[in-house]
Amino acid sequence: MKKYLKYLLPVIAPLIIILIPAPEKLSANAWHYFAIFIGVVLALILEPVPAALSGLIGVVLAASFQLVPLQPDKPITAATSVNWALSGFSDSVVWLIFVAFMFAMGYDKTGLGKRISLLMVKSLGKRSLGLGYAMAFSDLILAPFMPSNTARSAGTIYPIIKNIPVLYGSTPDKDPRKLGAYMMWVGISVTCVTSSMFYTALAPNILALNMVKDIAKQNITWGQWFLNFAPVGILLILIIPYLTYIIYPPEIKVSPEVPEWAAGQLKDLGKMKKEEKYMGLLAILALFLWIFGEKQIHSTIAAMIVLSLMVLLKVVDWNDIIGNKQAWNVLFWFGTLVTLAGGLKNVGFLKWFADISASMVAGYGVMTIMIILVALFFISHYFFASITAHVTALLPIFLTTAMAIPGMNMLEYSMLLCASLGIMGVITPYATGPSPIWYGSGYISQKAFWALGAVFGLIFIAALLVIGVPWIGFIN
Repeated sequence: MKKYLKYLLPVIAPLIIILIPAPEKLSANAWHYFAIFIGVVLALILEPVPAALSGLIGVVLAASFQLVPLQPDKPITAATSVNWALSGFSDSVVWLIFVAFMFAMGYDKTGLGKRISLLMVKSLGKRSLGLGYAMAFSDLILAPFMPSNTARSAGTIYPIIKNIPVLYGSTPDKDPRKLGAYMMWVGISVTCVTSSMFYTALAPNILALNMVKDIAKQNITWGQWFLNFAPVGILLILIIPYLTYIIYPPEIKVSPEVPEWAAGQLKDLGKMKKEEKYMGLLAILALFLWIFGEKQIHSTIAAMIVLSLMVLLKVVDWNDIIGNKQAWNVLFWFGTLVTLAGGLKNVGFLKWFADISASMVAGYGVMTIMIILVALFFISHYFFASITAHVTALLPIFLTTAMAIPGMNMLEYSMLLCASLGIMGVITPYATGPSPIWYGSGYISQKAFWALGAVFGLIFIAALLVIGVPWIGFIN
């Protein structure tokens, strides 16, 4: 797409919507706000400007024209408009995402993330299949504490893994199927599963939970999320390396040099530094508080406690925190997205859309409707290059649609939608943050990547529906 179209479409589309009369039973304010919202979503997809700036512009426009009440059916004034515009930045979820990025920085700065990955490779890397499991377990260990799957997968694991295929003469230009292609596919598919396993493993998960709490009135804790997805996630983690080994096998089955290489890398790292030990203990403390301390300490406060200890113990310093551009960018990005998503509810758009959608699926069984909606939510990610954009654009609509259906178990349905967010990242070369890195390695052709994405995407969503639906329904 030509560059100027990326700038024009997010502007032209809202203008066209505004020129169309508001549908029956929907106010002009709600319709005009929806137009701005569509412009922001298009900007998130096309990325003519940074994503955080797109969200900020959308909030500023809606507040300037006083389109959104602070609460549904309340008067709109200049004062309430600014309170609404800043509401996302007071949301605890936004700050949890911010602090979690600091955890990821701690793993990176101390070298603990690299050490964990190398230890796994050293222990399991003698065979190609073992390498696959080393990658899977490394990602699994890091996932609860790294909400950026790009930082975890592309920033921590990929830089280590990319050095291994060349030891056997497997490069993107020569013998990619020898070893490299297998490892690259395991890398991306595993991180998609771990991104669904923990709600702190993918930033959009946390954004999604906030929408679930606000719209569907369902509060899902860290432990609930893990327990709900565990049977599906554990099974997929265990079968992905072997499944890839069968469907897309490496030509080399034994790799005796890899453990020696990993041992050499560990030797270069030296003994475990005190900062690494502190980081490891603090990660365990955060996990403990998230699982067992939810009733006494809010998850965001627990994360801030750990962050404060990271600074006091000199795992990171204050300059690291104020200089972490990625974390501050995400804070602005998600702060505005939370605000914008809440605006759809406040202007009455979600209720209007839900009533229409519910009437269209009337006559089907509740369970059938649930499965159809979850499958549609998953498949629709083919049209998105960002899980965050997907959540912002579609999750409120899918939630409100289901709320209008009598007998719908909203806790089960909400969890199924949220659990699909990580695994949907496997379907295309642009579906999630790490995808362009693993695909860009050059080991997997475009045709093969799309084919594998379709096969594994089908396996992932089938596992969620066949195993997850009865399991989540049973425990809830």
